[in-house]
Amino acid sequence: MNVILDILVIVGALGIFIYGMKMMSEGIQKVAGKRLRKLLSGMTRNRLTGIITGFFTTSVVQSSSATTVMVVGFVNAGLLTLVQASGVIMGANIGTTITGWIVSVLGFKANIEVFALIVVAVSFPMLFSKKDNLKNLAEFMIGFGILFIGLSILKDSVPDLRQNPEALEFLNQFTGYGYGSVLIFIAVGTLLTIVVQSSSATMAITLVLIAEGWINFETGTAMVLGENIGTTITANLAALVGNIHAKRAARFHSVFNLLGVIWVLIIFFPFLDFVDWLNQRLFHDASIYTVVQDPENLSANNTVLTDGLALFHTTFNIINTFLLFFVAPYLVRLIVKLVPSKGSDDEGFKLTHISSGLMSTPELSIQEALKELQQFGRLIEKMCANVMVMMFKTPRNRDKLYMKIRDREDITDRLQNEITTYMAKLGQYRLSEDSAGKVKGMIRMANDLERMGDIFYKLAINKRKQEEQKKLMPESIATELDLYFDQIYRAIKQMNKNMLAPAGEIDMEQAYENEREINETRDHLKQVVYERIESGQYGVEEGILYLDFVNSAEKLGDHIINVNQALSGIK
Repeated sequence: MNVILDILVIVGALGIFIYGMKMMSEGIQKVAGKRLRKLLSGMTRNRLTGIITGFFTTSVVQSSSATTVMVVGFVNAGLLTLVQASGVIMGANIGTTITGWIVSVLGFKANIEVFALIVVAVSFPMLFSKKDNLKNLAEFMIGFGILFIGLSILKDSVPDLRQNPEALEFLNQFTGYGYGSVLIFIAVGTLLTIVVQSSSATMAITLVLIAEGWINFETGTAMVLGENIGTTITANLAALVGNIHAKRAARFHSVFNLLGVIWVLIIFFPFLDFVDWLNQRLFHDASIYTVVQDPENLSANNTVLTDGLALFHTTFNIINTFLLFFVAPYLVRLIVKLVPSKGSDDEGFKLTHISSGLMSTPELSIQEALKELQQFGRLIEKMCANVMVMMFKTPRNRDKLYMKIRDREDITDRLQNEITTYMAKLGQYRLSEDSAGKVKGMIRMANDLERMGDIFYKLAINKRKQEEQKKLMPESIATELDLYFDQIYRAIKQMNKNMLAPAGEIDMEQAYENEREINETRDHLKQVVYERIESGQYGVEEGILYLDFVNSAEKLGDHIINVNQALSGIK
């Protein structure tokens, strides 16, 4: 009965630790949401900036899983290439080592329970502030305090070895097999991380076990290597519902971490000696192995071990990133071969990644939803180009072009439905006033973009019917409509440019100028239609068809300006 109770207490302490980390992560995202969104916009430059982005994002969010799942989503949506995503994933691996240092430095070198309670006491009154920034800062600080309260309980819950010598004997039977023992505890670390779904939490457990003397340094480092493998499962689960590109990004994460573990295993014991030497030069005079050989002094010298373990984690990930940075393009080619495409359906766009677990990070999820809307805008731009070719050119395969427009209209319906559903759920969280306004604007943008897709599909249908009925469009009409739709196309490109622009840099002046030109052209063309019908240049039926095209284009202009206004916060 006592054993069961001890296990439940340890699981409860771990739950408090994870909850504190989640609360801290959400709070810091609300405080620094705009900065994080700006930081994430640097992802698409190159692998080096990707590493920096991945490092800082993970350091702030305190979750490499959240970063890699988000990257899988961006690749799935076509917003990042696999090579660009590889840099972010490598940076996230380095960023996640910050958690180990926080736990080691603050968790084992101070009275953390008192420290945590002071943090909660100072920040609690801020929860009642009318200012969102203060409330969000309080949430971050309280989460920080709860995290260390959980860590304190976890430390106190681990049974005293002097009272449980049989437990140490049980563990020792797995430590006498050399590399075999290392492999056993790599598996333990992997399974524990998969179960807990947090490499940070598993790292905290490992630090507690090594500080209390339950495991030695070699065992702890083996578990850390296992955690690096186990943490990849989250991204792979998220990629199950994604397209082939998302699967490849998740697989890159797995292969990258596995290769790191393999080369460390080849030089495992010399690498531990190197970390021990580095630990002595940077932090402590005592050797890790000296502390291990003196179990009576573990309570006094456990910081040598915990710092050593955190240093091992950071050193391993930095060296692994450095070694594999130069071969990343070749790794990408390998991944493409390992995960071959099964056809056009596998290559196709899917949006389901926005429901892959990021609801716990609402501020960053807004950025992800904006990326989806940017993808939506590019799809509308492609539909506009397709319709213009179908209406005013002579495409080789008109039926195939029509089917492409129809398929893209189906995608716009799904995009609108999934984005608005996602944003509605996101709106249920306690967001800052600025973020809440963005959520409402993004829902309106999704609706306007979907209606534009409907209009383009309707235009394609009308053009197809016209051709089937052998009703050719007079050359004068075709020329004028071609120029009119060229204005629409340029307005859509400006809209998409504004969707990519940072906040405060949206060019509304050009957007309004485009709308004015579209409206003036509409009025002119309507007048031309009436005049030509009256003069008998063409019949009423042709005139009605002409007016239908003109009115459809004018409606597109209205939706375009609606999107621009939602972006700028006017609506």
